[in-house]
Amino acid sequence: MNTNDLIGTVGVGLILLAYAGNTFGWMKKDGLLFFLGNVIGAALACLASWLINYWPFVVLEATWCVVSLIGFVHVLKIPNSK
Repeated sequence: MNTNDLIGTVGVGLILLAYAGNTFGWMKKDGLLFFLGNVIGAALACLASWLINYWPFVVLEATWCVVSLIGFVHVLKIPNSK
């Protein structure tokens, strides 16, 4: 496994952990941990795709990262009502 593969594997692993965590109720869909896993995971997957010049996934993962980052910032701005 080369460096690109390792970076991409960690990235998609984080995205899948966030997805599974949400699906099985281990984390909230609007929780910081969910968005953080998606932001970091998508950024790493984007980097790995960029390193191998696979542009369709660079676009996909960059978009996923930006959308997740917007969600992360949105959650930070909402006061905790509990």
